[in-house]
Amino acid sequence: MSVAFAGAAVTVCAGVLAAASAAAGTGGAVKADTAGPAGDTGRGQVVSSTLIAHLSQAATAQALEDAGYETSAPRYAIDEYRVVYRTGGTTGASTQASGLVVLPERGDQQLRVVSYDHGTMVARDDAPSEDDNAGRAAVELFAGRGYAAVAPDYLGLGLGPGAHPYMDAATEASASLDMLRAARTVAAGHGHSLERGVLVTGFSQGGQAAMALAGTLRRGGDPYFQAAAVAPVSGPYDVEHAEIPAAFDGRLDPKEATFYFGFWITAMNRTYGLYDAPSQAFLPPYDRTVEDLYDGAHSDEQVFAGLPDTMQQLLTPRFLDWLRHPSGALARALRTNDTTCAGWQPGIPVRLYAAKGDRDVAIANAQSCRHQLEANGVYSDLINVGDVTHFPSQLVAVPRVADWFDRLDR
Repeated sequence: MSVAFAGAAVTVCAGVLAAASAAAGTGGAVKADTAGPAGDTGRGQVVSSTLIAHLSQAATAQALEDAGYETSAPRYAIDEYRVVYRTGGTTGASTQASGLVVLPERGDQQLRVVSYDHGTMVARDDAPSEDDNAGRAAVELFAGRGYAAVAPDYLGLGLGPGAHPYMDAATEASASLDMLRAARTVAAGHGHSLERGVLVTGFSQGGQAAMALAGTLRRGGDPYFQAAAVAPVSGPYDVEHAEIPAAFDGRLDPKEATFYFGFWITAMNRTYGLYDAPSQAFLPPYDRTVEDLYDGAHSDEQVFAGLPDTMQQLLTPRFLDWLRHPSGALARALRTNDTTCAGWQPGIPVRLYAAKGDRDVAIANAQSCRHQLEANGVYSDLINVGDVTHFPSQLVAVPRVADWFDRLDR
């Protein structure tokens, strides 16, 4: 169920973070025109910060139980803030995005940070800052353990304008990094500083996004934040060599594959120009309907109902053959975004979590990611969470990720 944007915004002068803290502490929405850690670029600058929920320890525990997580009891009550901030779009032009910052109620001024990137969502109202779902519960799990937990909605989801550039690694990384910058400003307004080392994780699409963010941080993408460890879950890191073959050889659920690839093709078309007219990619009647299904206003259920059962029923023979043998614009789309595990240098702990029973994102993605990391001398554990399907793999893996982060933090 979506959570409505709460309250009217109160404009404050630049730099008056004490006023922001006081307003947010009483549940009001705050607009801040402060130049945050991103400096003159405006990237990561906070536009508004709104307290949307306060959860006691007991309420946090109940939220995790309701979401299906089996984990240790939260140690802290938490405050949840919906944050709108400035970032860059697919062309680099300035835009806005939203996300969730969850702070534990603890006396420590300095907080360790967990960045959590969410999985595939077609409806903008399903984003963590808008909807109380399993993605938000994952963020609550980390905050309840005492971390400052940060979750971007990505571009075009939540309160961000425009269409969501699904699986675009560059903007997943930039939206995640700018969200960290915004979180630093929000935390300062509540008497906290954020440690430089960021623990990075994410599920499904968010697994790819987590690797993109961690790689950006490893390459010095921010003067303050650094990657301390990364532990993505069930991510599609290698669409060309792992996910596409699995879709054609029966390792993926046919309807799920149709859902994901319909989203991927329509989104990548906006950036890479995969087709001039939908009929070049989609069979009738879907050539007239599929782009509208992925407009951000339809729910998963509505999209599923509007799609056929197989990719062979959705895509033209030419496009199916193009997926099997990528070239041109399609090859550029794949090879630009299938790089989040490549080019790494040793130096931080890496764990990959995946499930052999996953019929949405083949475990071959994690295996490919591990091979790419090892090619650069980066050792990574690949943790197989068992014969569970895609969404249960999140429920199994995220508490294990939190336990691992806790051990690293000691």
